[in-house]
Amino acid sequence: MIAFLAKGGPLVVPILLCSVLALAIFLERMVRFAILLKRGRHVAERVAEYVQAKDWEGARRAARESESPMGRVLRQGLEMAGKDWEIVETVLLHGIEAEVHQLSRYLQALATIGTIAPLLGLLGTVTGMIKAFMAIERLGGKVDASVLAGGIWEAMLTTALGLSVALPVMVAHSYLTSRVDRYEARLYDGVVRFSKSLAKALGE
Repeated sequence: MIAFLAKGGPLVVPILLCSVLALAIFLERMVRFAILLKRGRHVAERVAEYVQAKDWEGARRAARESESPMGRVLRQGLEMAGKDWEIVETVLLHGIEAEVHQLSRYLQALATIGTIAPLLGLLGTVTGMIKAFMAIERLGGKVDASVLAGGIWEAMLTTALGLSVALPVMVAHSYLTSRVDRYEARLYDGVVRFSKSLAKALGE
């Protein structure tokens, strides 16, 4: 396998590094989402129940103990309870934006890898063809397939590798983005539930 990849020239190395980095990002995000999903389950419902019962300490404890994005957002809202309603809404929305930003961490890097991998393959194609044409010039126009083979190998192999890395990376990026979108929707649903219970508790 190493001998086979070596035929692709020096650009094979950065393409392979891109694949390793993309895999690491994908696995880290998947583990992160799995943990957050488990921690954040039913937090909004529990906090809303405490708020409706005007058990503010219980609500804060439930939000704090969840150690989840939902819990952190609701905890910020609880800190603003009793203040002007627009301030509470602003704090909640800002909290959601901050958590979504954290959830989207590394996704831009994944998109960048998906973009540059085929470009590296294309660059390998160009350098491979340059080598092939240089060989033709060196032979004075007398084409020798064995001499051209090295440049053609480099051109085709780097292109194939670049596309082989880019395609699954773009699929992974799309999947993770959809996971972030779904979690963001859950945060908004939780905030709406919390806001309704807070309005009832405060008699607004």
